[in-house]
Amino acid sequence: MKRFSSGYIHSIETMGLVDGPNIRVVIFMQGCPLRCSFCHNPDTWKSISKLKMKANEVVDEIRKYRSYIEMGGGVTFSGGEPLLQSKFLLEMLKLCKKAGIHTCIDTSGTGYSKKYINEILKYTDLVILDIKAIEPKSYKKITKRTMDMFNYFIEKLNNTNTKVWIRQVIVPGINDNEEYIL
Repeated sequence: MKRFSSGYIHSIETMGLVDGPNIRVVIFMQGCPLRCSFCHNPDTWKSISKLKMKANEVVDEIRKYRSYIEMGGGVTFSGGEPLLQSKFLLEMLKLCKKAGIHTCIDTSGTGYSKKYINEILKYTDLVILDIKAIEPKSYKKITKRTMDMFNYFIEKLNNTNTKVWIRQVIVPGINDNEEYIL
């Protein structure tokens, strides 16, 4: 009998319409290494939550919404930062791929274990990459972290055939000016 790893889940949304193509099951994972000044999920920052699940339990929950998947939807792992629980995420991605479920991670490209990143990308159909800032000083001001992990993730992502959607929150007074946009 296979032993499945466990991880912390913040919440599960069963009809996500903006987190990937078509209708999605969105798994909001707990924990984030960033402290973005405009975060809309600060309740996911802590690494531990009340909801601890095994990888197979999460995928069993996703399978309940098979009708979404059969209509071109799938699952999106979001957060917090899904890469923060790299081993757990990888196990869920593998189980989803085995079940024929389209996989997506909505990530800032941080918090991962280098040991797992290549394999995570191998089992990910789509990366929704959240750009926090494009230059180091602004990035640090917004996230309280350096761009090192983000840049490494970009390097790894560029060496794959994984599809990428880019997102960026536009915040008045921070990045809504003509200079930044250009």
